[in-house]
Amino acid sequence: MEDTAVEQALEAHGAAILHLAYAYLHDRSEAEDVLQDTLVQLLSRAPAFESGDHERAWLLRVAANLCKNRLKAPWRRHEALPEDYPAQGIPEESVALFQAVCSLPVKYREVIHLFYYEDYTTAQIAQVLGKREGTVRSLLNRGREKLRQIWKEGADGTL
Repeated sequence: MEDTAVEQALEAHGAAILHLAYAYLHDRSEAEDVLQDTLVQLLSRAPAFESGDHERAWLLRVAANLCKNRLKAPWRRHEALPEDYPAQGIPEESVALFQAVCSLPVKYREVIHLFYYEDYTTAQIAQVLGKREGTVRSLLNRGREKLRQIWKEGADGTL
């Protein structure tokens, strides 16, 4: 694979990979490391893609797996989401909601992020995460319920 293909992948999918990694890891520098590691995987494996959507799905799956590996690492410590997190690409009024999504357990956070922030269908999410579509729908419903609970627990009833 040529460097230009990696540059094109970074331009086309870099923000989505970075957002997904941040949603998992809650740390900007670690998310950037995952983005870089994902692109290294693209360069070293040089897979053939059927379409841009196939490439995006592959990159997001690699990024999700890299994030899961980092979360399992013994040195990993869980840090709170910074109050002033500049959620690039997310409207300012949605930052509080994004922070609530980031506070969810990983299994809910990943499906909600892919569904709402990346506009994937449940079938596409199932393919990216290697889960059954019914499982993805169940995780979405449970994640939404957890978000409702977080919403209700807010001091003024809103995020």
